[in-house]
Amino acid sequence: MGIITVNQSDCLFWLGRYIERVYTTLRMYCQEYDRMIDEMQDSYEEYCRRMGIPNIYTSREDFRKRYPFDASNLHSIRSALDRAYDNAILLRGELGTHCLSYVEMTIYDLKKAETSDAPLIAFQALVDHILAFWGIVDDVIEAEQVRSILKTGKRVERIDMYARMKYDAKEVAHEIRRLAGRIPKTGLVYDQKAIDRLMELGRQDPMDYGEVLKQVDEIGANLIQ
Repeated sequence: MGIITVNQSDCLFWLGRYIERVYTTLRMYCQEYDRMIDEMQDSYEEYCRRMGIPNIYTSREDFRKRYPFDASNLHSIRSALDRAYDNAILLRGELGTHCLSYVEMTIYDLKKAETSDAPLIAFQALVDHILAFWGIVDDVIEAEQVRSILKTGKRVERIDMYARMKYDAKEVAHEIRRLAGRIPKTGLVYDQKAIDRLMELGRQDPMDYGEVLKQVDEIGANLIQ
Protein backbone atom coordinates (compact mmCIF):
# COMPACT_ATOMS: atom_id res chain seq x y z
CA MET A 1 0.00 0.00 0.00
CA GLY A 2 1.03 3.63 -0.32
CA ILE A 3 1.42 6.35 2.28
CA ILE A 4 -0.63 5.75 5.41
CA THR A 5 -2.72 8.75 6.43
CA VAL A 6 -3.08 10.04 9.97
CA ASN A 7 -6.67 8.76 10.07
CA GLN A 8 -5.59 5.31 8.90
CA SER A 9 -2.79 5.24 11.49
CA ASP A 10 -5.26 6.20 14.19
CA CYS A 11 -7.71 3.46 13.15
CA LEU A 12 -4.94 0.85 13.00
CA PHE A 13 -3.62 1.81 16.42
CA TRP A 14 -7.06 1.70 18.03
CA LEU A 15 -8.05 -1.50 16.28
CA GLY A 16 -4.98 -3.08 17.85
CA ARG A 17 -5.88 -1.63 21.24
CA TYR A 18 -9.54 -2.68 21.20
CA ILE A 19 -8.84 -6.20 19.93
CA GLU A 20 -6.29 -6.63 22.71
CA ARG A 21 -8.68 -5.13 25.25
CA VAL A 22 -11.28 -7.74 24.37
CA TYR A 23 -8.72 -10.56 24.45
CA THR A 24 -7.11 -9.71 27.78
CA THR A 25 -10.39 -8.70 29.42
CA LEU A 26 -11.94 -12.03 28.42
CA ARG A 27 -9.01 -13.92 29.89
CA MET A 28 -9.43 -12.03 33.16
CA TYR A 29 -13.20 -12.47 33.14
CA CYS A 30 -13.03 -16.22 32.52
CA GLN A 31 -10.56 -16.62 35.37
CA GLU A 32 -12.98 -14.87 37.71
CA TYR A 33 -16.23 -16.35 36.39
CA ASP A 34 -16.34 -19.57 38.38
CA ARG A 35 -14.69 -18.10 41.45
CA MET A 36 -17.38 -15.44 41.76
CA ILE A 37 -20.05 -18.14 42.11
CA ASP A 38 -18.76 -19.36 45.47
CA GLU A 39 -16.93 -16.34 46.89
CA MET A 40 -18.04 -14.70 50.10
CA GLN A 41 -17.10 -11.20 48.99
CA ASP A 42 -17.79 -9.40 45.73
CA SER A 43 -14.42 -9.36 43.97
CA TYR A 44 -15.92 -7.59 40.96
CA GLU A 45 -15.86 -4.39 43.02
CA GLU A 46 -12.09 -4.65 43.34
CA TYR A 47 -11.83 -5.55 39.66
CA CYS A 48 -13.68 -2.38 38.68
CA ARG A 49 -11.47 -0.31 40.95
CA ARG A 50 -8.25 -1.69 39.48
CA MET A 51 -9.48 -1.32 35.92
CA GLY A 52 -10.48 2.27 36.58
CA ILE A 53 -14.07 1.71 35.44
CA PRO A 54 -17.25 2.75 37.26
CA ASN A 55 -18.93 0.07 39.34
CA ILE A 56 -22.46 0.31 37.96
CA TYR A 57 -23.36 -3.26 38.92
CA THR A 58 -25.88 -4.21 41.58
CA SER A 59 -24.51 -7.69 42.31
CA ARG A 60 -21.95 -10.21 41.17
CA GLU A 61 -24.62 -11.83 38.98
CA ASP A 62 -25.39 -8.47 37.42
CA PHE A 63 -21.68 -8.03 36.73
CA ARG A 64 -21.38 -11.51 35.21
CA LYS A 65 -24.22 -10.79 32.80
CA ARG A 66 -23.77 -7.13 31.94
CA TYR A 67 -20.00 -6.69 31.87
CA PRO A 68 -19.51 -8.95 28.83
CA PHE A 69 -22.68 -8.17 26.89
CA ASP A 70 -24.12 -4.71 27.64
CA ALA A 71 -23.60 -2.66 24.48
CA SER A 72 -24.83 0.49 26.22
CA ASN A 73 -22.02 0.23 28.81
CA LEU A 74 -18.93 1.95 27.39
CA HIS A 75 -16.68 -0.18 29.60
CA SER A 76 -18.11 -3.57 28.64
CA ILE A 77 -16.43 -6.23 26.53
CA ARG A 78 -19.19 -5.83 23.94
CA SER A 79 -18.50 -2.11 23.67
CA ALA A 80 -14.77 -2.69 23.09
CA LEU A 81 -15.56 -5.29 20.45
CA ASP A 82 -18.00 -2.96 18.69
CA ARG A 83 -15.34 -0.25 18.56
CA ALA A 84 -12.81 -2.73 17.21
CA TYR A 85 -15.27 -3.67 14.47
CA ASP A 86 -15.97 -0.01 13.64
CA ASN A 87 -12.26 0.61 13.10
CA ALA A 88 -11.86 -2.61 11.11
CA ILE A 89 -14.65 -1.58 8.72
CA LEU A 90 -12.88 1.71 8.05
CA LEU A 91 -9.70 -0.26 7.27
CA ARG A 92 -11.29 -2.77 4.90
CA GLY A 93 -8.85 -1.85 2.13
CA GLU A 94 -5.79 -2.09 4.38
CA LEU A 95 -6.80 -5.30 6.16
CA GLY A 96 -8.43 -7.27 3.37
CA THR A 97 -11.46 -9.53 3.62
CA HIS A 98 -9.69 -12.35 5.49
CA CYS A 99 -8.65 -10.16 8.43
CA LEU A 100 -12.00 -8.43 8.54
CA SER A 101 -13.86 -11.75 8.54
CA TYR A 102 -12.17 -12.79 11.79
CA VAL A 103 -13.26 -9.59 13.48
CA GLU A 104 -16.80 -10.25 12.24
CA MET A 105 -16.66 -13.78 13.68
CA THR A 106 -15.82 -12.43 17.13
CA ILE A 107 -19.07 -10.42 17.07
CA TYR A 108 -20.96 -13.64 16.28
CA ASP A 109 -19.13 -15.48 19.08
CA LEU A 110 -20.06 -12.89 21.69
CA LYS A 111 -23.71 -12.88 20.64
CA LYS A 112 -23.73 -16.67 20.84
CA ALA A 113 -22.20 -16.55 24.33
CA GLU A 114 -24.92 -14.19 25.51
CA THR A 115 -27.64 -16.76 24.85
CA SER A 116 -25.62 -19.82 25.84
CA ASP A 117 -25.98 -21.89 29.00
CA ALA A 118 -22.21 -22.37 28.83
CA PRO A 119 -20.85 -18.94 27.87
CA LEU A 120 -17.23 -19.84 28.64
CA ILE A 121 -17.23 -22.28 25.72
CA ALA A 122 -18.39 -19.56 23.33
CA PHE A 123 -15.83 -17.19 24.86
CA GLN A 124 -13.10 -19.67 23.98
CA ALA A 125 -14.21 -19.55 20.34
CA LEU A 126 -13.97 -15.77 20.49
CA VAL A 127 -10.46 -15.93 21.94
CA ASP A 128 -9.46 -18.42 19.22
CA HIS A 129 -10.73 -16.09 16.51
CA ILE A 130 -8.77 -13.17 17.96
CA LEU A 131 -5.62 -15.29 17.89
CA ALA A 132 -6.46 -16.29 14.31
CA PHE A 133 -6.87 -12.61 13.45
CA TRP A 134 -3.31 -11.86 14.56
CA GLY A 135 -2.07 -14.89 12.65
CA ILE A 136 -3.76 -13.76 9.44
CA VAL A 137 -2.40 -10.23 9.93
CA ASP A 138 1.12 -11.65 9.72
CA ASP A 139 0.21 -13.93 6.84
CA VAL A 140 -1.62 -11.63 4.42
CA ILE A 141 -0.68 -8.02 5.22
CA GLU A 142 2.53 -7.26 3.35
CA ALA A 143 3.06 -3.70 4.60
CA GLU A 144 5.25 -3.88 7.71
CA GLN A 145 4.11 -0.41 8.74
CA VAL A 146 0.47 -1.52 8.90
CA ARG A 147 1.36 -4.59 10.95
CA SER A 148 3.58 -2.57 13.26
CA ILE A 149 0.98 0.12 14.01
CA LEU A 150 -1.58 -2.59 14.79
CA LYS A 151 0.85 -4.39 17.07
CA THR A 152 1.92 -1.18 18.77
CA GLY A 153 -1.70 -0.59 19.73
CA LYS A 154 -1.81 -4.17 20.98
CA ARG A 155 1.28 -3.74 23.16
CA VAL A 156 0.20 -0.38 24.58
CA GLU A 157 -3.15 -1.86 25.60
CA ARG A 158 -1.61 -4.99 27.07
CA ILE A 159 0.87 -3.05 29.19
CA ASP A 160 -1.93 -0.73 30.32
CA MET A 161 -4.11 -3.63 31.44
CA TYR A 162 -1.29 -5.65 32.97
CA ALA A 163 -0.17 -2.63 34.99
CA ARG A 164 -3.71 -1.95 36.20
CA MET A 165 -4.12 -5.53 37.37
CA LYS A 166 -0.55 -5.72 38.70
CA TYR A 167 0.48 -8.74 36.70
CA ASP A 168 3.83 -10.36 37.39
CA ALA A 169 6.54 -7.75 36.87
CA LYS A 170 8.47 -10.05 34.50
CA GLU A 171 5.45 -10.28 32.20
CA VAL A 172 5.00 -6.50 32.18
CA ALA A 173 8.72 -5.95 31.52
CA HIS A 174 8.58 -8.44 28.64
CA GLU A 175 5.72 -6.52 27.02
CA ILE A 176 7.58 -3.23 27.52
CA ARG A 177 10.57 -4.61 25.61
CA ARG A 178 8.31 -5.80 22.82
CA LEU A 179 6.71 -2.37 22.56
CA ALA A 180 10.11 -0.65 22.49
CA GLY A 181 11.20 -2.89 19.63
CA ARG A 182 7.98 -2.40 17.66
CA ILE A 183 7.46 1.38 17.74
CA PRO A 184 10.44 2.26 15.49
CA LYS A 185 8.91 0.08 12.75
CA THR A 186 5.66 2.09 12.65
CA GLY A 187 7.10 5.07 10.78
CA LEU A 188 5.33 7.31 13.27
CA VAL A 189 6.87 10.16 15.22
CA TYR A 190 7.50 9.12 18.81
CA ASP A 191 9.44 10.31 21.85
CA GLN A 192 12.45 8.05 22.38
CA LYS A 193 13.02 9.52 25.83
CA ALA A 194 9.53 8.38 26.84
CA ILE A 195 10.34 4.86 25.59
CA ASP A 196 13.64 4.89 27.49
CA ARG A 197 11.80 5.96 30.64
CA LEU A 198 9.31 3.11 30.24
CA MET A 199 12.18 0.67 29.74
CA GLU A 200 13.79 1.97 32.93
CA LEU A 201 10.54 1.45 34.82
CA GLY A 202 10.41 -2.10 33.49
CA ARG A 203 13.80 -2.85 35.03
CA GLN A 204 12.97 -1.54 38.49
CA ASP A 205 12.42 -3.92 41.39
CA PRO A 206 9.87 -3.59 42.82
CA MET A 207 7.95 -2.35 39.79
CA ASP A 208 6.05 0.91 40.16
CA TYR A 209 2.86 -0.14 38.35
CA GLY A 210 1.31 3.30 38.68
CA GLU A 211 4.22 4.96 36.91
CA VAL A 212 4.27 2.26 34.21
CA LEU A 213 0.59 2.89 33.58
CA LYS A 214 1.07 6.64 33.46
CA GLN A 215 4.05 6.39 31.10
CA VAL A 216 2.56 3.92 28.63
CA ASP A 217 -0.70 5.89 28.45
CA GLU A 218 1.28 9.04 27.72
CA ILE A 219 3.17 7.25 24.95
CA GLY A 220 -0.07 6.01 23.44
CA ALA A 221 -1.75 9.41 23.65
CA ASN A 222 1.15 11.16 21.89
CA LEU A 223 1.90 8.57 19.23
CA ILE A 224 -0.79 9.53 16.70
CA GLN A 225 -0.80 13.28 16.07
